[in-house]
Amino acid sequence: MTSNKTELQADDTYKTIQKPTEGIYTEKRSKFIAIALPVTSVDQVKAHIERLQKQYYDARHVCYAYMLGPERTTFRANDNGEPSGTAGKPILGQINSNELTDILIVVVRYFGGIKLGTSGLIVAYKAAAAEALAAAEVVVRTVDETITVTFEYPMMNDVMRIVKEMEPRILEQGYDTDCSMTLQIRRSRMESLRQRLLKVETLRIADGE
Repeated sequence: MTSNKTELQADDTYKTIQKPTEGIYTEKRSKFIAIALPVTSVDQVKAHIERLQKQYYDARHVCYAYMLGPERTTFRANDNGEPSGTAGKPILGQINSNELTDILIVVVRYFGGIKLGTSGLIVAYKAAAAEALAAAEVVVRTVDETITVTFEYPMMNDVMRIVKEMEPRILEQGYDTDCSMTLQIRRSRMESLRQRLLKVETLRIADGE
C-alpha cells in the first residue's frame, strides 16, 4: 500500500537534506572532509564552493558534485585536479544512490604523502560523501505550482470554501475593484483545484497560468 502511494506521488515529491552535515574519511594518512549542503540554485553552489576553497586554502583538492531541481536534470561533478572520474563521479554516485536533489557535496582532500591509486581515490571520495550523507536528515518535499485568480467580491465565500477544502497555501490576496488571490498547491492536485475554481461565477485565471 505504501509503495503504491509512493509511486503515484513520485512525480511531485523529491528528497533533499534538511541542513548541512559533515563526514570524515581517512586512508593512508590522506584526510577527506566531506560537506553536504542543501542548495536550490547554481549561484548558491558557486558561492559555497568559493567559500570552502578559501576556508580550506591549504588542501590539495576541493572536489564536488551537485544535483538540482525536482526533475534531477541539472547536475555536475568536478575532480579539481584528481585523475578524471575518481572524485566528482563517485560523489555524484552517492547523491544518485540516495535519490537526492537540491544538494551539493564538497569533499576536501589533505594529501598524506602516499598515493592511493585510481581505485583507492574512488573508494575514498565515495566513502567520504557517504559519511556526510549518513549524518544528514533526509526530508521529502512536494513540487508545488501556483495559480492566480480574480473574481467579484460576492464570490469570496465560494472561493474560500474551495480553499478550505483543498488547502492550498494563500500566497497573496488583493481587494480592489475585483478580488485577486494567488494560491500554491502540490502539482498532482493543481488540475483539480483549477477545475473547481473555474466553476465559480465571474472567476478568471490570470494570463500566463
